[in-house]
Amino acid sequence: MTLWLALAAVLVTAAALAVLWNRLRALGRGLLSLAAVLSVVAAVGVELNQLTETFPSAAAAVPVAAGTGGSQMLAVTVPGEASKLRLPMYVYLPAAYRLSAERLPVVEAFHGVPGTPQFWLHKLNVQSTLDREIAAGRMAPTVVLFPQQTPNPTLDTECTNLRGGPQTETFLTVDVPAYAKAHYRIRADRAAWGLTGYSAGAFCAVNLTLKHPDKFAAGASLSGYASAGITIGDGSEHTTNNPFWRLQHLPQPAVALWLGWAADDKQPARDSRLLAAEARAPLAVTTAVVAHGGHSSAVWRQMEAPAFDWLSAHLAGPLP
Repeated sequence: MTLWLALAAVLVTAAALAVLWNRLRALGRGLLSLAAVLSVVAAVGVELNQLTETFPSAAAAVPVAAGTGGSQMLAVTVPGEASKLRLPMYVYLPAAYRLSAERLPVVEAFHGVPGTPQFWLHKLNVQSTLDREIAAGRMAPTVVLFPQQTPNPTLDTECTNLRGGPQTETFLTVDVPAYAKAHYRIRADRAAWGLTGYSAGAFCAVNLTLKHPDKFAAGASLSGYASAGITIGDGSEHTTNNPFWRLQHLPQPAVALWLGWAADDKQPARDSRLLAAEARAPLAVTTAVVAHGGHSSAVWRQMEAPAFDWLSAHLAGPLP
C-alpha cells in the first residue's frame, strides 16, 4: 500500500463518519469507527516503513541498474552453510571490477534496526557516494557488501549469535565472506577486509572488528553504541559482545576504528567517547564529529564518504 492510498483511506473513513454517524445504529457506528482507526494505523505504518525500509516492496527488490560511473549494484541471496541462515544481500561492484583483473578489497556495510540493506541504497544514496569517492581517487576501487542481518526485519540481533535464535555473527563473519570469495574477484586476506555501519549496524561494525581481528583490519562506526542493548541469552551482552568491556578487560587487537557521531546525539556521542578513551596500542582510533543532526540519515549522509575514504586508507589496496 502506498502512502497516498493510506491517506485516501483515512479521508474516506473520516468523511463517512461525518456523513453517516446519525444514520447508523450502534453496531454500524462501531464498525465505521474501527475502520477509521485502522486506516490511521495503516497510514502511520506505511510512513514508518518508507522511513526505515523495514519491509521493502517487491519492486524494490529488483537489482539496481548500473551507476553513472559504470558501477553495478547486484541483488543476491547468501545460503549460509555455517549459520543455516539464507538471507539477501546487495553487492556493489565498482567500474574497475570489469575494467581490470585486479583482486579488490572488501567492505561489509551493516544497516540499522529496524531496517534492511535498502536503507543504504535509497536513503543514503550509497552507490553514488562510492562512485564519486572512487572516481576522485579518495577511495580505492572496492567491493562493498550490504547483507541482511536478521531473518526478521523487526528482530534486533545486533549481529550476534542469539541463544536459541539466529546465528547472525556466524552468517556475517563466515558465510558472507565465504560467498563473496567464491563468487567475486576479491582479496581474501584480512588486511583487505573492513566493516562499517550506521546506528545498530555501527555497533556491529565495532563489535565484530574487535572480536575478529583475524578476519577484519578496520571498522567504521556511524553513530554507534558501546553495548548491544539487547539480551543475547548467554550474558555476553555484558562481556564479550560489549566493546567497552572488551577494551577494559581483554588485550586490544591490532585493528583500526573510525568513530563518528553527531554532537547532539547523546548516547552515541557518549559511547563513542568512552570507547576512544579506552583505546590503547596496538588499537588505533580516529574520531569525527558532526555539529548537529541527531540520530538521522542526514548525519549518516555527511559521514558516509569520510568513513569509506578512511576505510580505504586503512585497508590493503587492489592486488594484481
